[in-house]
Amino acid sequence: MEVKNTISRRSALTGMGAVLAAAAFNPILANGFENAETQSANGSEDPTTKYPRPPFKEQSQPWPGLVSKMDPRPDHGEKSYKGSGRLKGRRALITGGDSGMGRAAAIAYAREGADVAINYYPTEEEDAREVIQLIKAEGRKAVAIPGDLRNESFCVSLVEQAAKALGGLDIIVNNAARQQTHASILDISTEEFDWTMKTNIYAPFWIIKAALPYLKSGSSIIGTSSVQAYAPTEDLYDYAQTKAATTNYIKSLAKQLGPKGIRVNGVAPGPIWTPLQVSGGATMEKLKEFGSQTPMGRPGQPVELASIYVQLAANDASYATGQIYGASGGEGNP
Repeated sequence: MEVKNTISRRSALTGMGAVLAAAAFNPILANGFENAETQSANGSEDPTTKYPRPPFKEQSQPWPGLVSKMDPRPDHGEKSYKGSGRLKGRRALITGGDSGMGRAAAIAYAREGADVAINYYPTEEEDAREVIQLIKAEGRKAVAIPGDLRNESFCVSLVEQAAKALGGLDIIVNNAARQQTHASILDISTEEFDWTMKTNIYAPFWIIKAALPYLKSGSSIIGTSSVQAYAPTEDLYDYAQTKAATTNYIKSLAKQLGPKGIRVNGVAPGPIWTPLQVSGGATMEKLKEFGSQTPMGRPGQPVELASIYVQLAANDASYATGQIYGASGGEGNP
């Protein structure tokens, strides 16, 4: 549902060797954009031409959409993200870990040494299998837990299953979200409004409550907010509200949990090329020109936020809590 290297460095070749070996027989591991033409002699890259720019082809999928059917296919770091052991031995639960920023975070966390459990909607099994394969290719434990986050009992069970399978929890990433475009508030039914609120607001509430007994000093909770929290568009009335609320709960909870040594932070993406957009999250007119309104002139790719999710979970960000880190191509705040 609610996501690709210059992101980090790695001197040890062991993990990458596993990835390259697997890529020889698995095209998923070889996924990514070839950006050699954007690199200068010193290795720097032109961010305006690094990834695909609009116009994009007309395309639509039933909600919640699949990465495998998008054109162009998003880059989550399948090929480009290189880790350096920054999360070695950590245990993470990521909702919406099959695609978008959740998928990018899952790949990055595994390559940084963490074991990862991902949650996803049952119809996203195809994408989830790819992520599980990528995590295992790094020699890390991978756990797949499908289910509907609108159900409180499932959210509690999700946390319990993840903690049992991973031997505990250190990182919670509440990333899954529902986004549907509506020209008017009159077009949003109570059922649809409730669906968005349950997925985007209730689920993190239930998950955090269930996870707190497992989280010790040094743990991290990370929420995915949005540029919509700061600069909402007219056609995402309900979704934008949930992202403003996400930003608020992050800041409030950071104050509550700070004395316990548990950090709470958020990531606020701008227009990012994910299945949210092709499964009802944008009109066809906006989809074709998606990201063109930013100073960069293109949408972001999920991997361009991966290093932020890593940083917010890493020990060297120990003084960062209650913060919202943006990545929006120059549009909006923070």
